[in-house]
Amino acid sequence: MSADQPTVLVVEDELAQREVLAYNLEAEGFRVSKAENGDEALLLVDEDNPDIIVLDWMMPNLSGIEVCRRLKTRPETRSIPIIMLSARSEEVDKVRGLETGADDYVVKPYSVVELMARVRTQLRRVRPATVGIRLEFDDIILDAETHKVSRDEKPLKLGPTEFRLLSTFMEKPGRVWSREQLLDRVWGRDIYVDTRTVDVHIGRLRKALTQFGGSDPVRTVRGAGYALG
Repeated sequence: MSADQPTVLVVEDELAQREVLAYNLEAEGFRVSKAENGDEALLLVDEDNPDIIVLDWMMPNLSGIEVCRRLKTRPETRSIPIIMLSARSEEVDKVRGLETGADDYVVKPYSVVELMARVRTQLRRVRPATVGIRLEFDDIILDAETHKVSRDEKPLKLGPTEFRLLSTFMEKPGRVWSREQLLDRVWGRDIYVDTRTVDVHIGRLRKALTQFGGSDPVRTVRGAGYALG
């Protein structure tokens, strides 16, 4: 499983709908994790750290609206986009869903094509490099579509791992990433890599970014990890 693939958590208690959603998302190139109820969803969010959640409102026991409320009140999960699915088409229900913290609201029955487009729209905010968007930070430009990086208009040669590291940093400049978080995002959860490997590739990235001069934009945060800027 490629670490470049954004992870979508599908939370849907109806098996048939859950599988259709998962199939279509995987066909679009996403990594998918699935939950059949609210409690399982909350556990998977902590385990899997998804990039986006597609969440059904009407579920037994713990409803989607309550799952959404809990995730949006926790600092560590507040920024994960949530697309709420619901058979409730009244405006008051849509307003309630959005006020609870949902980033988008889709009424059932929905068009799968439209839902995929909405997923990509939300990903542009949180993982822009995965949908081919050009990223800029100071004099560094990363073009995710052509897989090219330049600094001060000079092309830089980066290995694939260094490119993914830089993409991660440039999507959220200033954010401090721990070595474990970088391992999950850049190498993927299914691959065992020693955390010291992160330091090696950070060193290579720094060398690549400063090959034509300029200051090192990657900051080491003692006891915490690394950040860009």
